[in-house]
Amino acid sequence: MIRLLDLLNEIDLPKNKWVDLSDAEKKEAKELLFKLIDDAYASIGGHPNYNSPEDVVGGEGDAHYVVIDLDEDPEIDAVVTFKDKSAGKKYASIGHDGSKAAKSQSINKIATDLKSQGFFIEVSGVLKDIMKSKGVPQITDSNVIKAVLKGKDIDLNDDGTYQRKIGNKTFTKALFGNPLV
Repeated sequence: MIRLLDLLNEIDLPKNKWVDLSDAEKKEAKELLFKLIDDAYASIGGHPNYNSPEDVVGGEGDAHYVVIDLDEDPEIDAVVTFKDKSAGKKYASIGHDGSKAAKSQSINKIATDLKSQGFFIEVSGVLKDIMKSKGVPQITDSNVIKAVLKGKDIDLNDDGTYQRKIGNKTFTKALFGNPLV
């Protein structure tokens, strides 16, 4: 079995550049990818779709995992994930090693992409405030929200947010970006 260090050397992860992992690379790095995501969401009780490393290749296995190495060691420092949807690329999660640089790079990558056509994200809590502060457009048009989230059970609020059940929890979410609708 290939060790993570061997894998990282094999894919020759460049410094300070985002790289989309192949399915094989994702499978080999699933433990580290899960740890980065789990650590990023620890303060809010974890990510509702990531309960174990198997979710990297199982439940969330159809997601793209884009990673970056920011420091001297050869390990992945941050990850962002997105899924291909009919409305474009939907960001689903972030992960980081806890460093200020990794947190900043992951948020900035997403915020920059969300300003481009074909990218969108559902957020709540502090990420909603961060997206607003970064100038990412919030989608408040109920018709656009319904079109982007077609097939999802949502209850719209008057302020452009909505209630949505994910896993066993109900969240108040907001939609940001520029989906293809």
